[in-house]
Formats: sequence, structure tokens, C-alpha cells
Amino acid sequence: MSAWRSLLRPLLFLASPAEAHALGFFALGALELAPSLAARLRPSLDPSLTVEVMGLTFPSPLGLAGGFDKNAERPHALSALGFGFLELGTVTALAQEQNPEPNLFRLPLDRALINRLGFPNQGAAAVARAYATLPSPPIPVGFSIGKSRLVDIEPIEDAIADYLASFRAVLPVAQFVVVNVSSPNTKNLRALQGPAVARALLSALVAENEGRVPLLLKVAPDLDEAELDALLDVVAEVGLTGVVCSNTTIRRDGLRTSARDIEAIGGGGLSGPPLRERARLAVRRARRRLGEDAVVIGVGGVETAADVVALVRSGADLVQAYTGFIYGGPRFPAQVTHDLALELRRQGASHLRELRDRDLS
Repeated sequence: MSAWRSLLRPLLFLASPAEAHALGFFALGALELAPSLAARLRPSLDPSLTVEVMGLTFPSPLGLAGGFDKNAERPHALSALGFGFLELGTVTALAQEQNPEPNLFRLPLDRALINRLGFPNQGAAAVARAYATLPSPPIPVGFSIGKSRLVDIEPIEDAIADYLASFRAVLPVAQFVVVNVSSPNTKNLRALQGPAVARALLSALVAENEGRVPLLLKVAPDLDEAELDALLDVVAEVGLTGVVCSNTTIRRDGLRTSARDIEAIGGGGLSGPPLRERARLAVRRARRRLGEDAVVIGVGGVETAADVVALVRSGADLVQAYTGFIYGGPRFPAQVTHDLALELRRQGASHLRELRDRDLS
């Protein structure tokens, strides 16, 4: 049993979720100070896991979802753990604090989290300037952009200007950009998933981008089929690169955690295994609606290599994890990718894409 599972993880889980995150983030800081050492410590990944999409080379399909490294402060340390790519942020045009505490909760019985942090970050321009001083990590790095809390969605022009400010700030340092309109923790943000306002926002970002970096939209898992289809049609219409399916959910059904405990926690986005099936369904629907040329990133409930395979078979090009990393600890990405390579060999596949093609053909 690893030291993490036998000692460090239980100790961290004695702390509050916020304290544990701060301690883990602090521990990664030592590795971040030595990028060359971080690169040497990075586990070697099986070549069968390499994915070529968006004009980028991903050494594995398993990436870290947005929300963990909100200010882009630990890219080399996170790369050293074995992730195939990173999504940093979410950043906003205006620097902002987190929502009032407590705002992060564990659901151990469900291996899930509930958060209502609300895009705390130092501001897109400040984050991008600091990141630009770092050596380039050895894996693709994207940035997630969201709406500043103080900017309303009416008139929509104000929200568009806010997103454009963030996009311009991260454009020089991002290898891809994820447009987050689906967090449940910023007031009225999910209203930007409506077709008319989504078209206005995304068209403005596509025009500003001029094809310089891949642009993806992160969608909520709580849209019904008609709502998701309408949003996916806008994605195709305006020419986005693809989608990330999906963000956290506001639903609370099917949990092992008691209803009393859930009520005591209150609002926020739920992540982890309870989101797994909805994420797979959203990925499958996105692939069928957008076709083979679009990029689809699946996220939700990824804890094992089997979870990665399930999302790939549903139509994902790449997969992200967050809650699985929190519960699994620092060995999580290396373990999952190691098991994934073994699973490919077991199924007689030379590349992960073969599994997807088998199921979608």
C-alpha cells in the first residue's frame, strides 16, 4: 500500500476539504520550484495512450479538469504526477474571492464532492502574466474562462465584453481555451447556455480568436435532451472546436449520503461518481450531434481505467478527472494510465481510439 493511502491521505482527510486542498497544494509547491526535476520525475507513459487532436499531442487521454489549479500555479508539479494535459483556472476578467465559507464538502459514502467556490482567482490578466514567466510544461495546457461575478448577463454585451477580456488575457499562454458557462456557483451563469445568448457570446469569441487556439464549450449535465441539442447546434454553427461534457450537477438523486446531510450542506455543484452516467450520456449525445470532426472531452466520475474506457467508448477523444484525483491522491493519474495501457493490451487494441471506433461504428 502506498504511503499516500496508508498515511498521508487519511491525515489530509482529517482536515476540512478546504484545509486539505491547501495542504496538498502547498506540498506540490516544492516540486513546482524545480521544473527540471518535475520533468525527470514524470512517469513514462505507454505510447499506445498518445492522442493527437486539436493540432496537439497528448501523451495520454487523462487530464486534470478545471478548478483544481485556479491561478495556474502548479503546472509542472501536476504534470510530474502523470496527467496527459491540464485545464487551468477558471479565471475571470475581474479578480474575485471565493464564495462565503464553508463552500467545499466531501461526501465519502459517494466518493463525491459538493462545491460552491464560485471562480475564485487573481484575475485573468494577472494569472496569465505570472504563467508566462514559467518554462513551458511538457504537456498541453489549456485555460478555462468564466464570467466575473460582478458582471450581469443583461445586457448580454457586458457579459460578452467580460469573457472577451479574459480570453484576450489567456490567449498568449493557452494551447486551448474552455468557455465555462455551466458552473452552478455564479448567479445566472447557466442562462448563457440558452441558444440565443450562447450564439452571441460564442460568435464573439470565435471572431476574436481568428482560429489561433482550439475553443471548447463546457456544458452542464442538467440540460434536458432538447436543451443540449439546441446548444450543440450553436457550437456547430459558430465553429467551435468542440465541447467538454460535463460540469458539476445541481441534482442530488441517487446518493448514499443521507438526505439530512445533503440538506444541511445546501447548494453547490456535485461532482464524482454520481455524475458518471450523465456524463457518459452527454458525451454520446455530443458525439452523435457534432460528428466525428468535433473534439469531445468527457469528465464526470472518472476513478479508474474502466471509467476512461467507458467515456472513450461513448465518444470522448480525451477525458478529465477532478474528484477522482482528490480521493485517489497523487498516484491517481499514474495508476490510471498504467492500468489503461494494460486494458488496451488485454482487449487487443494498439490505440485507445480503436475502442471508440468499435462501439461507434
